Amino acid sequence: MTLHRNGHAHDAAARPVAPATVKAFAAPVLNVERMSTEDGPGLRTTVFLKGCSLRCAWCHNPESIDPKPQLAWYGSKCIGAGECVDACIDAALIRQDGRVAIDRARCTACGDCVACCPAAALEMLGARWQLDDLVAEVMKDRSYFAAYGGGLTVSGGEPGLYPSFVARLLQRCRALGVHTAIDTCGMCAPASLRVLTDASDLVLYDLKLLDPERHAVLTGQSNERILANLRDVAARMRVGMLPSALWIRTPLIPGATLLDANILAVGAFIAREIGDVVARWELCAFNNLPTDKYERLGLTWPFAATPLLTAEELRRAERVARGSGVDPAIVVATGPTRLEPAPAAGTEIARRGGVEAETA
Repeated sequence: MTLHRNGHAHDAAARPVAPATVKAFAAPVLNVERMSTEDGPGLRTTVFLKGCSLRCAWCHNPESIDPKPQLAWYGSKCIGAGECVDACIDAALIRQDGRVAIDRARCTACGDCVACCPAAALEMLGARWQLDDLVAEVMKDRSYFAAYGGGLTVSGGEPGLYPSFVARLLQRCRALGVHTAIDTCGMCAPASLRVLTDASDLVLYDLKLLDPERHAVLTGQSNERILANLRDVAARMRVGMLPSALWIRTPLIPGATLLDANILAVGAFIAREIGDVVARWELCAFNNLPTDKYERLGLTWPFAATPLLTAEELRRAERVARGSGVDPAIVVATGPTRLEPAPAAGTEIARRGGVEAETA
């Protein structure tokens, strides 16, 4: 899966599951994001699940990796009242130099500290949702779907880790006339992915790296199963099975996936193996917004100092992709870029073959 994300506003209250609820009809949800334009066509409601089968070094959603609830501390909101420290019976919170340090080995994610914080500087990320409640939450946006051609997208984390729950969610919303999509990294059991694609109008499929060894180093897993699952999705589409549309997504991560050799390899795979069913190949520009997310979770992000791509770097990646053997019309580059400094005095901007070049 690819993050691009904008902070995931927590605009839907989580509903804890009663102890007697059957496990298959509940899943850990990170949040419900409304009015998304980045997770499929139209204006969409995206359900982000918690729990992922990969550990990408550049992960844009670190809070979605662990399936369990996690405590986040917002330093900009903290007023140092100290109620949270006093409320923690596990002694997992410590005040240090005006900050609240969280001993995550001790923290049980009980939520007592969140409830008593007067400044809302603590937040519990993730809660289990019942299926009926989540269907009702999604259907609140039905009028937007009809007006703007949107629908429901289930993302993560990895939806393939919760096939029974997600399939039922998709089936019920689809039966009510809602366009359905999943955003998957493809690292799940083949049977699980088939169950999900059978209920999906669209599949957004991450294809990050083609080299299996490099994929294992940077994501924690080989890409063998990911590629096999993708071939299976394409084969099922060829005989008229769902999904009706397949989009490939490749994150452009400097020093990791943003390499000509990788882009050309991904494009060659698409052209050779699945080009007849792929409607869109989206190149997703690196986003450095997750830096604060890592800090709130007490984690260090190796890409914290990595700047956004320039517009020219993004355009260049797009040109490389279009020359990789795929239908150039399916290639789309998206995401933020950084402002480039103005040319120095006396520098002329010349256009050579459609590419900007500086000449003194």
